[in-house]
Amino acid sequence: MQLHRRSNCSILLVTYNSAPHLLRCLNCLNSQTCPSFEVIVIDNGSSDESVAIVEKYQSRFNLKIIIQKENVGFAAANNVGARAADGEWLVFLNADAFPEPDWLEKLVEAAEMHPEYAAFSSRQISANATEFLDGAGDAYHVSGMAWRNCLGYPAAQYGQESREVFSPCAAAAMYLRDAFLEVGGFDEDLFSYYEDVDLGFRLRLAGYKAYYVADAVVHHVGSATFGLQSDFAFYHVHRNLVWVFLASMPSPYHVLFLPQHIFLNLFYLFYYALLGRGHVLFRAKRDALASLPKVLNKRRRIQASMNVRATDVVKAMQKDIFEPYFLSFNRRRALKKYHTQS
Repeated sequence: MQLHRRSNCSILLVTYNSAPHLLRCLNCLNSQTCPSFEVIVIDNGSSDESVAIVEKYQSRFNLKIIIQKENVGFAAANNVGARAADGEWLVFLNADAFPEPDWLEKLVEAAEMHPEYAAFSSRQISANATEFLDGAGDAYHVSGMAWRNCLGYPAAQYGQESREVFSPCAAAAMYLRDAFLEVGGFDEDLFSYYEDVDLGFRLRLAGYKAYYVADAVVHHVGSATFGLQSDFAFYHVHRNLVWVFLASMPSPYHVLFLPQHIFLNLFYLFYYALLGRGHVLFRAKRDALASLPKVLNKRRRIQASMNVRATDVVKAMQKDIFEPYFLSFNRRRALKKYHTQS
């Protein structure tokens, strides 16, 4: 699929009590080598100095500030920004992601070189441990589990090759605006977490693909790169992964892979109960199933708009039945190999 291209970009930055990181992020945007972009900051009801910090940059950027009265979630806030954007490209950037000067330029160059793609993912380096990757695009498993490629792997050895990925990580990603709006943007029911995987899934069903750009680099702080997730993140990840699978997995694969999906959820319920977090996970699964009628209605709409063969969508997924359960083991093995060779 050949797509119309223009290089003008709208960078969307959602803030929520982001003052500790915001100054560095804005300084990085001020240093970008790509000349054609606007910055849209959507503040999600911050109670800190976030808005005051952003206002100081109004003379440096083509800048819009949208203030929400309350935290409406990452998904809804970015949709507000997307509707206000003028650019052909929507570039989503977390406030705790710090792009290198040529980051945007590299994304635009990749779009020009690969016109068959409508979404582009960045190379994310851990800001707190720069020898490690924070992600190289997102992977999606047929069981419904998703993860960031090469998360926690040595940056010197992994994630250095540009390639197609299932979907971008929206901490630092670029989407063709027309494609984003065509599929309805982020699903606001998800609130936060998995919203980028869900968007990538729906884009694939509509016939669009995603590309990882290895030389478009950001340094990302993140919330759970090397530590346990908060209960908030833990809940939303495990609720939303059920919703995304049930709504978007195309027929007949939703039946074929349903046993793997059920086993994955039961496994994590048992595993995290042993770790003392079973109450959060149980609540996530309970709430996911409670919304089943709404999710199935959403499924009918999503599947009716599919423009490609189901086999083409599934080809982009991970299929090793054991892979979701060995992510930590594989990372430790890569680290051991790296330290042995160093």
